[in-house]
Amino acid sequence: MSETTPHDGYQSPLETRNASAEMRSLWSARRKFSLWRRLWLALAESERDIGLPIGADQIAEMRGHLDDIDFAAAARHEERLRHDVMAHVHAFGDVAPKAKAIIHLGMTSQDVVCNADVLMLREGLSIIARKVARVIDRLGRFASERRALATLGYTHYQPAQPTTVGKRAALWAQEFAIALEEVEHRRDGLQLKGLRGATGTQASFLGLLDNDASRVDRLEAAFVRRLGELAAWPEARCVPVCGQTYPRIVDAQILSSLAVVASAIHKCCNDLRLLANLKEIEEPFETNQIGSSAMPYKRNPMRCERATGLARFVISMAHNGYDTAATQWLERTLDDSSNRRLSLPEAFLALDGALDIMANVCSGLVVHERMIASHLDAELPFMMSENLMLAAAKAGADRQEAHEAIRVHSQAAAARVKGEAKTNDLLERLAADPHFAGVNLAAICNGLAATGRAAEQVDRFVSDVVAPIRARYASTIADEPTLKV
Repeated sequence: MSETTPHDGYQSPLETRNASAEMRSLWSARRKFSLWRRLWLALAESERDIGLPIGADQIAEMRGHLDDIDFAAAARHEERLRHDVMAHVHAFGDVAPKAKAIIHLGMTSQDVVCNADVLMLREGLSIIARKVARVIDRLGRFASERRALATLGYTHYQPAQPTTVGKRAALWAQEFAIALEEVEHRRDGLQLKGLRGATGTQASFLGLLDNDASRVDRLEAAFVRRLGELAAWPEARCVPVCGQTYPRIVDAQILSSLAVVASAIHKCCNDLRLLANLKEIEEPFETNQIGSSAMPYKRNPMRCERATGLARFVISMAHNGYDTAATQWLERTLDDSSNRRLSLPEAFLALDGALDIMANVCSGLVVHERMIASHLDAELPFMMSENLMLAAAKAGADRQEAHEAIRVHSQAAAARVKGEAKTNDLLERLAADPHFAGVNLAAICNGLAATGRAAEQVDRFVSDVVAPIRARYASTIADEPTLKV
């Protein structure tokens, strides 16, 4: 049966369910091939600058057909030529016949592919950076709002010293701040391939320019300047040396940086899923949302689960990048191409979708303060046992007798909690014990007092880390993501 609708063939969920329109557009065929045409135009203009016989009419014709791509014609050319770049050279020449003879002049395929890819990767990293900053903003806001809400801390997922809900959110935000720094560093360190030819020696351009190395340098400089103007990238520069492609280890670095962001998402979402089970904090849940087809009462953390799954996919792509970089032969081998068509776009698309989910979740976290207080109250008397003993000694009790009293009462209270599923009554037992007659038990077992400098640390983190990020991304972090499903 022939395919007649999109439903009759496979479609990536990244296209239909997860990634934003902005990121999908960046990695679309239209964007890529229109960018190729702009690179061919930049080459022709640069070659004309240094004296090659390229006419203004040829330039004008190319400029007039940057976006009207006939994909069917390109497909026919590729079927005949078995070469995607040359197919689009011919498709461009079909609509710009005056310029046909000078399109791609002196270039090898990777001169256009690699330079275009770098521009797309740079824009993709900028989108990711902006969305990471948005998550940091939302978490920072939440951290400030809950800076002093005492909660039970956990190490090894076992009850530990108290902290605050805001401090925990600051920990999440810090992971994203570290990831943002990584993405910005990777974006700002990108370099174009430039005009280097088939094995990176620029031999074709020397032949084109009468073996005048200075003209080759001027040509490349003019080309790079135009690409910088095209991408609003005034500091654009080239790699010092290369083979046929820019070093594929750069792709490995980029995928690794995306995996760092994904790790921050995974950590935050897993924590929220654990807290949802404890009924302390939940992701937003819409009025008509169904948690389970079989269990109507359920409020599954489906957004965090989806973000976790996407993040895990992105993390797995990091190793793919290392493999591709490691297996390049000498000046170049083609087994990178089919792999990169998958690994680079899909890693960006998946991470983009996960970050939109994170922003949505962090904008609407539901906090159940009474449940948080209940869990803290259930454990706090045990945690404050040393303080209680010292207070009893200060009030006149024998230290060793107070220690023994707490030990006995703690064991009894623990047995009541574990064996009978009843509340922790340690404070009631101590209140009835004469060793603690002069002790203000409630004041000592104050959850907020036991959180140390947590609230102060939140304030400092928001001031020192979140605020500068907000300032850098002020024009872009206010928008709210629209989730497809």
